[in-house]
Amino acid sequence: MRQLSERTAGFTDSVIRRMTRISARYGAINLSQGFPDFDPPRPILERLKEVADEPLHQYSITWGAANTREALCRKQSALMGFELDPEQEAVITCGGTEAMMAAMMTIANPGDKVAIFSPFYENYGADTILSGAEPVYVPLVPPDYHFDPEVLEDAFRGGAKALVLCNPSNPSGKVFTMDELLIIADIVKRYDAFVVTDEVYEHIVYAPNRHIYFASLPGMRERTICTGSLSKTYSITGWRLGFTLAPPEITDRIRKVHDFLTVGAAAPLQEAIVTGLNFGPEYYQQLLDLYTQKRDLFCRGLDAAGIRHNVPQGAYYVMADISEFGYEDDLLFCEDLARKVGVGAVPGSSFFHEPENRYIRFHFAKKDETLLAALERLGEIRKHF
Repeated sequence: MRQLSERTAGFTDSVIRRMTRISARYGAINLSQGFPDFDPPRPILERLKEVADEPLHQYSITWGAANTREALCRKQSALMGFELDPEQEAVITCGGTEAMMAAMMTIANPGDKVAIFSPFYENYGADTILSGAEPVYVPLVPPDYHFDPEVLEDAFRGGAKALVLCNPSNPSGKVFTMDELLIIADIVKRYDAFVVTDEVYEHIVYAPNRHIYFASLPGMRERTICTGSLSKTYSITGWRLGFTLAPPEITDRIRKVHDFLTVGAAAPLQEAIVTGLNFGPEYYQQLLDLYTQKRDLFCRGLDAAGIRHNVPQGAYYVMADISEFGYEDDLLFCEDLARKVGVGAVPGSSFFHEPENRYIRFHFAKKDETLLAALERLGEIRKHF
């Protein structure tokens, strides 16, 4: 047989999705893959019912239905502080995953280097490699996940063409401060680089932290590709609706990549989500209040169980320290946790480029009763290890 692609030779399956399968195998409460167990907002579901009877079951415009792009740009313009043109600066993609892939393929040539903060969402490295580029990892140092500006600049001295910036960060829950973002902006400007932002959790930022859109910083709009998703904001992870926002000359290229990757996102779902994109600010405050309450509930429960953890500044993930249990292999620990305790988590090593086995990731985007049931099981963890 002829040799298969060298680019994918070192890939494994997604560890996050693998832990969902392992959770299902053992009947564990799945706090690994980050999707809610509660319904999307009722107005969105009611609109989806209506769409089923409307003539919206064929292709939409490849880069997104006009009314979806218009609603998205109205919403994001108000948040980002500058006017976005839905005709020239927006693409609706098949989830944030495709948005990131399309962005990466737009900016990266074979042999280029792309800087990625570590720990990182597992797709970033794979997307870079699939684009023919080389990932260069810059540590975010636990427990507060700070970075060293000199180490970051070293990545650009070494030829990095772009930086992937996940803010708020998955898996750590870090929210980058204005000072940190200005340091990044100064470096990428001096090295004439791009920044691809993943701002999926833009509406889940806990006080007193605040989300600052990187493209809103002086001189950064023209070199930033903002990627995002509607999955977390509206609890519709299965709808696979994402987007890119970028200057016209970059968006023109993204649209071509997107066209050949997926043709377009699902037309009926694009129509239905316009209802959500038109929600007022009260919806996003209610969303934040909901997740603030869930974060506090889950962190209190971990404290009661004596499990050390960080307190996320944003997103809906907690990194728990499992050092006391003496495992050298955190994947094995997570498998045992699902089998013995009945709770699913993700091994932290799947997020770190550095050799790191001290952490596992839980998510708390679940009904309170689900979280309480998981916490009850975790309270008995030392009986099983």
